[in-house]
Amino acid sequence: MNANHIHGTVRSLVGKVQEQTGHILGNRKQVLRGLQRQVLGAAERRLGDFQEAARRTMGHGRGLHL
Repeated sequence: MNANHIHGTVRSLVGKVQEQTGHILGNRKQVLRGLQRQVLGAAERRLGDFQEAARRTMGHGRGLHL
């Protein structure tokens, strides 16, 4: 797990809370912002997956810094 996994997960959770709060308050803008954060969080987690795969493929000890 790397920083992108953690940031993506946190962003998704914050987005979910924001979405639910928007539903409760009847604020469509907050619902959409929450959904947007969730999508960005998922993308950031995928970036973390890609980085981990690249590290495994290229090897840890070869000076690769992603």
